[in-house]
Formats: sequence, structure tokens, C-alpha cells
Amino acid sequence: MINVVIIGGGIGGLALAHGLRGHGVEAAVYERDAHRDDRLDRYRLAINPAGSRSLRACLPDRQWQAFLDTAGRPGGGFGFLQSDLRELVVVEDTIMYPDVPDPAERSYPVDRHTLRGILLDGLGDTVHYGKTFDRYEHAADGRPTAHFADGTSVTGDVLVGADGINSRLRAQYLPAATRRDTHALGVGLKLPLDHDTRTWLPSRLGQGMNLIMAAAPYFLFTSAFERQQPAGDDYLLCAFVARDDQLPAHPERLDGVQLKAHIANLVTDWHPALRQLVDRCPPDDVSAFPFRASDRPAPWSPSRVTVLGDAMHGMPPTGGNGANTALRDAALLTRQLSQVARGQLPLLDAIGAYEAEMREYGFEAVDVAMETLRQGLTSSPVDMFLSRTWFRFCNLSAPLRRKTFGDSWAKVSAPREWEITAPIHTP
Repeated sequence: MINVVIIGGGIGGLALAHGLRGHGVEAAVYERDAHRDDRLDRYRLAINPAGSRSLRACLPDRQWQAFLDTAGRPGGGFGFLQSDLRELVVVEDTIMYPDVPDPAERSYPVDRHTLRGILLDGLGDTVHYGKTFDRYEHAADGRPTAHFADGTSVTGDVLVGADGINSRLRAQYLPAATRRDTHALGVGLKLPLDHDTRTWLPSRLGQGMNLIMAAAPYFLFTSAFERQQPAGDDYLLCAFVARDDQLPAHPERLDGVQLKAHIANLVTDWHPALRQLVDRCPPDDVSAFPFRASDRPAPWSPSRVTVLGDAMHGMPPTGGNGANTALRDAALLTRQLSQVARGQLPLLDAIGAYEAEMREYGFEAVDVAMETLRQGLTSSPVDMFLSRTWFRFCNLSAPLRRKTFGDSWAKVSAPREWEITAPIHTP
């Protein structure tokens, strides 16, 4: 029997706890938030097939069914629009992710807060709140001991850092694994999708996902979240992404009213409906955050300490792969450590294999996110003309759309060899 200590109660850390406990491995989560609902993370996530596959591997049947029941209404495609709202191309859902009968191989829009609540509901007192990680040290027998800011500590056979891109655990364990400023930022906005909104919002913006392109170093992404059963809580997630010199220094310190005013000044020549969209978003649901990305580290020797998710391969949200990659980490680490618990693998061999595979697909996702960000922020008139022209050609031909966009989403989420040859499922 092994005991796993998980630092961080985000989606990746909680999924790992479910997966391990389902395979008889003792695991506990230590979260710095004082209470369960301290996080204001009420935004939509796009769970792709890699994320769905990983959730199915980690979650017991009850939590998996709750995930399916609370996922948003699928469909709507991905639209590329000009700032005057003329459509360049709309990519069908069947091109992004071909329809398959297995629910664990599909994509789903989900509310982040709802998903985290489902994960927490199944763990009970396994999650310990008010535990800010300070440092770790190794006991005489080599087992890691985590120390917390409140003076308490806990020792386990394995210590996992799932504490985000600013991970204190990673900073101590892998100080050479650095992160960089992307010189870009995002402003998240949230518009209720109610009857009043639908009377003036263009229909294309009220469905699926859309990227509004401008010949400027900024763009707007929109994503509709509609519950499968009406509950009065549908919304349009918007992300205004800009080069950091387009807004004041330290925009994360500005309140919602100030952020909306700065965006409004940048989009004065955009379609009136887009300006109205920004104006109608409640200020309390507007916040800014700088985009950072992890640098690819050199391989390291495995130990009883490891990391997952943004703590290792943090990336900007462009591409929508951050949460999905963290979930894949959780599924893979569950697979490896459950084999250790059954006596099928030595502990360090299991962790080393996990880390080697995680670095490969994790930093592939970072590269995709950075390239997507670079393309979105281009302000070159030539590049913009070429992109718009090609998209218009794609809009005229389904085979051309499939050839151009077919790998854009599916490649990163395609099953890895271990997911095909040795799938696991939490009993």
C-alpha cells in the first residue's frame, strides 16, 4: 500500500485523488483555499476527448454520470469572423471532433465551477482546506514531508504538486523549470444568455465558439454555454486577448468597470453588437490575467516527488488544452501508481515513465497554445489578408475545411499508445 499527498485542489489534483482512491491507493488533497467555494472560477471549459477519456478513467460511475448530466449542450461549430461580424468560415463540429458512440471519446462544454463541485462531492474529507504549502523535506526513510504555512505537516510515500503555474512545490523541486511572460493577457467577461440578450445578440455569437479577428494585436473569443436542461444559468463566455502593451500596466489590478472601458476604447470601429456585448457584461464577472507559459525543462531523475498540470506545463488558454492536459496527467499518474500498489512496478520506475510521457504531450500542448496565441495577435496586414482569403476559400468547400482544420483539434486529443493498449477505469 502506498500513500499519496496531493498539493492543490484544482481539477487535475481532484481527478488524481479520485483515480487513486478508486484503485485502492490512499490519497489526500491539501488545498490553500479556506473553504470549498472560495474560488471564483465560474467560466466555461471545453473538455476535449483527451479530457473526457481521462475523466472516465479516473471517476467512479456516479461522478462520471454527473459530469455527463451537467455538461452543456454540444454543437455550434467554430466560427472565424471579422470585426464587422462578416463570417469568414464556420468549422463544423464533425470536423473538429468526429462523432463517436463512446461518451468518453467526445467533447463537452462544461462549467468549470460545476465540474470542480462534482469532483469535490465525491471526495468528502479527503480534501483538507486552509493548507498553504510552504516547503517539503525528506524524512529519514526517504519519504517526503509537506509543511504548511499553519505549522502542520504530512508525510506520504509520494508527493504530487498540482498547485498551478506558480507552484511552490515545483519551484523547490525543479528550480530550473522556469516560466516566461508571453507579453499577452486575457480579460474574461461573462454575458448572461437570457431572453433579453437573445433579442439583440447576433445568432452566430449565441452558439458554439467564435474568434473575432481584427487587424490589430488583439482579438475576441466567445463561447456559448447552454445547459442541456433549462436552468436559467446559460451564459456567453468572452475572452478579450491582447498584447500587453494595449492595456495599462498591471491590468489584473483594475476592476471590471475600468477593464471594460479600456476594451471599449480599443474596439470603437467594431460591429455595434460587439461593443454592446462588452458593455452589457456585468463588471463583477470581468477580470484580467497575464498569460504565462512554462519553458520546456531538461529531463530529470525521478524521485518520490512529482508534478502535474500547470505546475509543470503551464500554458495560455489559447487552444483550450490546459485543463485537458492536467486531466490526462491525472489519468496517467493513476495508471502508474496503481501498478505500484499492485506490486507490478517499482515506484521510481513508474514515476519516471509518467514524467517522460507527460513532458512529451504536455509541452506539445504548450507549443500549440503559443502558436495559436501568436496567430491570433498578428497585426500584419499581409498575414491578415492571406488568412482571411484562405478562410473564405475554406468556407466554400467542406473537403478544404476538413483538410485545413481536421488536425487542429483532434491531433492533441488523439489517444496515446498507453490509452489504447492499457486503458484503466476506476471501479
